[in-house]
Amino acid sequence: MISSESAERPAAALLPRPDESTVVIAPPGTGRGYWAGAPSAALGDDGIYLAYRLRRPIGAGRGYAIAVARSADGVRFETLTTIAREEVAAESLERPELVRDRSGRWRLYLSCATPGTKHWRIELLEAASPAEFDPGRRVVVLPGDAKTGVKDPVIRLNGTWQLWACCHPLADPADADQMVTDYATSPDGLEWTWHGTALSGRPGYWDSRGTRISAVWRDAGRVIAYYDGRATAAENYEERTGIAVGAEPESLVALGAHPAAESPYAGRGLRYLDILELPGGHRRIYYEMARPDGAHELRTELR
Repeated sequence: MISSESAERPAAALLPRPDESTVVIAPPGTGRGYWAGAPSAALGDDGIYLAYRLRRPIGAGRGYAIAVARSADGVRFETLTTIAREEVAAESLERPELVRDRSGRWRLYLSCATPGTKHWRIELLEAASPAEFDPGRRVVVLPGDAKTGVKDPVIRLNGTWQLWACCHPLADPADADQMVTDYATSPDGLEWTWHGTALSGRPGYWDSRGTRISAVWRDAGRVIAYYDGRATAAENYEERTGIAVGAEPESLVALGAHPAAESPYAGRGLRYLDILELPGGHRRIYYEMARPDGAHELRTELR
């Protein structure tokens, strides 16, 4: 049994501290609905690579593009390529996942909204370098189905390919904002086997409406996950960050009666925390946070 106190101590060390952070990417406009965020970071031979989503308000583009950028220091980024929603036949794009496989090739998993529906699917691009992703050569790897939309993948290579993905119920459109995180494995990152729900909301708590895992790492044999949660449909887009732990990746338990991290501004949204392991034992975290005008910006901290 993992005690709440012993699990929270190492996990809390990687929680965002906005007053110590640096803005990496500003939103594409001012006010609610303009976001830069949903980051996924990966280490390359020549620096840190970052994939992130750009969004405008509903009716003005939603998640209109995914950008891939490179940085020598993890703070100042140069855009390498941008993939527009039209290039992948998506009504909107959400969190990508950038992965360097064991051979050194790069993969970009895209969360794509199927036009005219509440459905989401995950598609894959592969390239020799992050500057060479070609949306014309994409394949669907996690299609979802008529009952479930799937998006926002978190992928780790740990002997096998491991995936935690946000899943939305589609039977009733009024419930489509609800979310759980399901766990899957794969021998190659292409064909996946689902193993059930790893984390779901807790009735009566701040995360009762949904839980979306955004980062996973191991500490002393335990799995520690950071997740986005919300209590109501009205809190959609302004999720806050929580911590969950478990002995196995397919079964995690949320900790605490309150969010572990949130923005001090606007709707309090602080979400999509990602953790990048660096040489020398350091870690760099990236996350999306609401600012005073309601827009969301992408921030980073070095730990």
